[in-house]
Amino acid sequence: MSAPDSPRPVQPVPGHLLSHLGVGLLKALSRLPLPILRAIGNALGTVAWWVAWPRRRVTLINLALCFPQMSQRERKRIGHRHFQWFICSILERFIFWTGPVDRIRALVTIENESLFTEHRGKPLILLAPHFVGIDGCGMRLAINSPYCAIYQHQKDPVLDAQMLAGRTRFPGAVVLSRQEGVRSTVRLIRSGVPLHYSPDFDVGIRDAIFVPFFGVPAATVTSMARLAQLTGATVVPWVSQMTRHGYVGRFYPPWTDFPGDDIEAATRRLNAFVEERVLEMPEQYMWSHRRFKTRPPGVPSPYSHER
Repeated sequence: MSAPDSPRPVQPVPGHLLSHLGVGLLKALSRLPLPILRAIGNALGTVAWWVAWPRRRVTLINLALCFPQMSQRERKRIGHRHFQWFICSILERFIFWTGPVDRIRALVTIENESLFTEHRGKPLILLAPHFVGIDGCGMRLAINSPYCAIYQHQKDPVLDAQMLAGRTRFPGAVVLSRQEGVRSTVRLIRSGVPLHYSPDFDVGIRDAIFVPFFGVPAATVTSMARLAQLTGATVVPWVSQMTRHGYVGRFYPPWTDFPGDDIEAATRRLNAFVEERVLEMPEQYMWSHRRFKTRPPGVPSPYSHER
């Protein structure tokens, strides 16, 4: 499938002047060479680490829960580096949303692609955990393949419009909001459109069960297992990593006997896989997300005093 050389135009949307200026600045910065962009991102990430103290606190709480054996100094080092990687990923996102296709291909290396292509056209779910490079690697995959992703609407209408335009810039790309339900998702999976799915965030108790994540009960949605049951889809893990020179998107062998008859066991398997990948690159997991905000009955939130 061929891809356009330029992104779809974003329709003008109402919004604050600062939002338009911010998006324009990010587009301009994305044209810089990667080493310069990374230097800017690292510097801004350090500023954010000290200024965005509520998110810093969430990050350190998450790291303390998941790595109690680790020294506080090491957890701070991981948290600081996470902020740097995260800000770099935000600056570079506009490369993937608006930049030349040849640059995207050059930036992202795909490993074990045959594990994906052998299932192309069949029901397929790509398990994509929330690492900071998820957007870039997902966009690289969408260049030559139909693609469906679940989308969370942004509060800022300017950013929301830009994000939607960027993520649907390639032919066959479909973005579904979380509010659209499962029917559209099931239909697309059954038609052979791969679902790029990230079920490792806390989105509340609905359709979720508590299973361990690094030994801590974490509300984890069962939807990936249930979608696999409904569609007969194969689950192939797809993990993103930012590197010094770009990005690596890595496919892992398809899961066998998934989900089986035990949805809880299948959901535990999901968290165990994410844990393994986190240990390989702890600085790049999304620790600034409140992963443990939903608690079992009677258990207080670890973030209850973050304000």
